[in-house]
Amino acid sequence: MPVPRIAVVLAAVGVALELVGFLTRVSGAPRELARPLAMDAMFSVPRLYVTALFTAAAVVAALGAGRLPGRRTWWTAVAAIAAGIAAVKFAGDLHHRFFVAIGGGTHPVRALLVSAVPAGAVVGWLWWLSRHERRDRRRVLSCLGLYAFAAVGLSSVSAAVGPPWAAAGTFVEESGEALAGVAFLIAVLLGVAPRLVLPADWPLRRAADAHTLEVRDRLPGAAQPGHISPH
Repeated sequence: MPVPRIAVVLAAVGVALELVGFLTRVSGAPRELARPLAMDAMFSVPRLYVTALFTAAAVVAALGAGRLPGRRTWWTAVAAIAAGIAAVKFAGDLHHRFFVAIGGGTHPVRALLVSAVPAGAVVGWLWWLSRHERRDRRRVLSCLGLYAFAAVGLSSVSAAVGPPWAAAGTFVEESGEALAGVAFLIAVLLGVAPRLVLPADWPLRRAADAHTLEVRDRLPGAAQPGHISPH
């Protein structure tokens, strides 16, 4: 399935915000300008953007839990996890404090292992929860795995590198989180309201798609007819 144009736009906005934050850091911009645009500062624009992506995914998943028959447990769990990620991201330095508390600055490998345990537990729990029905399972779990890799793996790398590379490491980490957030939102939309991102005249691939939310219009930039193979 090709990437919908709305996903490209959201991804471009996310990376652009992180790039602006990176440039303000390396250029030594005044604090009044640098802090609101910082890649990882509390309540900065890039952090709030990623928070908004996961908040939107949580809302869409909650709608799916309330309106899609037989899928309440799955979409409730997805909504809860998305809301949790959004809360952690909004909290600003909560993750950083945890990282410092477990010795992330002096023992990055140990911090990576400790941080990977809860991330792996969440993905594993969702995998177990969807063991009897695999619809949307691979797509959603893959996106969560990408976010965990960026938030945990790349975070450890950016903390381990020296000052000359710290800004670049943070840029890669935060950009990865933004891209994973976009992918996760699109994955949830494809599961709950596929007509928002699929061509209007493209036949639904699965009989179960008839039970997804009905929408009048697609999102701006949704894939055009003929670009997706029904196989």
